[in-house]
Formats: sequence, C-alpha cells, structure tokens
Amino acid sequence: MDRLVAMQVFVEVADRGSLTAAADHLDMSRAMVSRYLAELEEWVGARLFHRTTRKLSLTSAGSDTLPRCRQLLDMAGDIQSSAATPENTPRGTLRLTSSMSLGQAYLAPLLARFLKRYPGTAVSMLLVDRAVNLIEERVDLAIRITNSLDPNLIARKLAVCRSVVCASPDYLQEHGTPKKAEDLALHNCLTYSYFGKSLWEFERDGVPVAVPVGGNMSANESSVLLEAAVSGAGITMQPVYAAAKLLRSGKLRALLTAYQPREMSIYGVYASRRQMPAILRAMLDFLVEEFSADPDWETPVV
Repeated sequence: MDRLVAMQVFVEVADRGSLTAAADHLDMSRAMVSRYLAELEEWVGARLFHRTTRKLSLTSAGSDTLPRCRQLLDMAGDIQSSAATPENTPRGTLRLTSSMSLGQAYLAPLLARFLKRYPGTAVSMLLVDRAVNLIEERVDLAIRITNSLDPNLIARKLAVCRSVVCASPDYLQEHGTPKKAEDLALHNCLTYSYFGKSLWEFERDGVPVAVPVGGNMSANESSVLLEAAVSGAGITMQPVYAAAKLLRSGKLRALLTAYQPREMSIYGVYASRRQMPAILRAMLDFLVEEFSADPDWETPVV
C-alpha cells in the first residue's frame, strides 16, 4: 500500500465529508477510495470513520489520526519541494479565487504573464462572487477588493481600487447629466448587490457626501451592470480598471469628477505564513509589481 496516498485519501474524505466528493477531487473511483481507506484502517488498527447511509463522521481514532496525517503529508511535500527546487524556484499549482469580473477583465492576462515567467507553475482559478472559505475549499490565495478583512487570515495589500461614476452618451442625452452628487437621486442608478446598493459614498474637498440611489436594475456581478450602462440603461459606479477601456473609447463618460467615490483596497489574502510555498510568495510579489505599474489602479480615467 502507498501509505502517503492512503493518508491523502483519508484527509480528503475527512475534509469533504464524502467518499464520492473525495474521489471526484482526487480523480479516483469511489471503489479505489474505499480500498485505500480500508487499507489505512488495517494499518492503523482502528476504524477511522463512522459510516451510515446519511452521514460520514470521524471516530475517536480518526480524530486522533487526522492531524498526524496532515503533518506527515506536509513534511513529505516539503521534502519533495526542497529536493525538486533547491533554489526555491516556484513550482506546482496555485489555487486562486477572485470575483468573476476581476478575473475576466484583469487577472487573466496577468496570470498568463506569470505562467510564462515561471514555466514550472500552474494556476487553477475559482471565479465566484462570494467570499470563499480558504480552508474548506483548499484555496491558496484570494484576491479581494474590500475595506473589511477577516482577522483570522493574512492579507497583503496590492493596490488601491478607485471607482468612477459613468454612463453612456445615449443615456445622458436622453436624461441629462448630473452636475452634483445629489443629482444621482433623480437618475436610474444601476447598483451592485454587495456594495453601495442603496447609498453611494463620495468625498469632495475632504468632506464626505452620501447620496441615496436606486434604479430598476441591481446585480451581484458588476460586469453585468457595466454592460447595461453601455447599452444606455442608467448610471453605474464601477472600478476604474473595469471601466477604463470603455471610457477611453467613448462608450461611457465619466461623471461627477470633482467627487471621489469611496476608495477600496485590493488584497491578496491567504491562510498562513507557515511554510509558505514558493509559488504563493512569487505570485504575491508578481501581483504587487503588476498592480503598481498599472495606472488604471491609481489614476481615474476622465
């Protein structure tokens, strides 16, 4: 029996709560997963799981064995990594998550450059518009735009994320152009479900300004609102990086440029500094370098 593989199977089943889910993740048959578990239980000399038709749960022996298996797998990974990469060259696969709009509009070309720079690496992207649990979903790095960080995670600031209020020329021709932030209350504002859905916040000359907004469209994906704004549906507040090309092309026009929308920060978030893989450290350094070199993250397009 390959005991390291059996331990990996055991850990996956424990983390995912299902033989089938572990089999899918490991690209094994369910029968093979069951076989590895049975052989590990024989080697340990105890049952590791309580099995019923509805539930799979760790036995007392399983609870004691799980952290030891994790430790042994980590040690084996460290030995393999140090032997294969004596100079700490980034290797392996990094599982990364971000929002759909950020991943499609901005990260995809960056990651292509990263992979070209480090040929021994691979990236697996999880694009979802929710806060992913890094531990449960085995994610190495989350790219998050937020002003509220989880204190249990480690975050490295990558850039300031500035926003711009914009609309299409057709919308402005039909409905007029707002001259001050308060005028937004009279317009059809396309709102993002997770940020500023009913209140847009600005600063002008150091004075905060908050404006109630509303409209006939809201979405949990900002790129949907961006496309709707291009089609003349209303006024949207967008990250500068997402709207920059459309502003330069004239498909959208920046509004209320004397007002600075509330700033957010973009972070690389990860679970632990302990034994940080070289690929994670390289990715964080690379993203800091790329974000700092891109004016769309620092200077709003007007």
